[in-house]
Amino acid sequence: MSVDHVPLFFLRQKFAMTTNRYEVVAGDNEARIIALAEQKRFALKEEVTFYSDASRSQPVFSFKARAVMDLNSGYDVFDEQRQQIGFFRKDFGASLLRSTFHVEGPGYAGTGQERSQLVALVRRFTEIPFLPIHFDYVGSDGQPLLSVERQGTVRDRYTVRVPDPRVDYRVAAAIAVAMDALMSR
Repeated sequence: MSVDHVPLFFLRQKFAMTTNRYEVVAGDNEARIIALAEQKRFALKEEVTFYSDASRSQPVFSFKARAVMDLNSGYDVFDEQRQQIGFFRKDFGASLLRSTFHVEGPGYAGTGQERSQLVALVRRFTEIPFLPIHFDYVGSDGQPLLSVERQGTVRDRYTVRVPDPRVDYRVAAAIAVAMDALMSR
């Protein structure tokens, strides 16, 4: 089991004018904040750093785009010492009708896709706000790695389940934030 395995947590988006702000909170105690992050809207080569608290004095982990304009290049996830702990990318070709992501980490690789083809199509062709979105990530062996579920609320709120102990919660949290940002564009 990974030292940084958290089987259930929530990602809450907070209102800000020029940034997306996120709180990663424990699934067993929503008052306990695990990490905080801000993501600048419309940044070309994104790097998002998660901190242990609001003072932003201690980085916990981060993710960074590999390239400025190559949409299939992906994102590296780093621990607090800037050691890579995972990688993910959106598969833009496969995402035309249903959003698809790929994820890799120590000892696993897998693919995540929107659970509902119908919701995926409705999202693409309408402007209905607050649609719930569910992603299921499975390993190359077909076993569940993680799931990300957006509730239909005014501010985005995600439930992230990580049944596979090889998946570091920091990789799962980075994926959830990136999915929120990429689906908003």
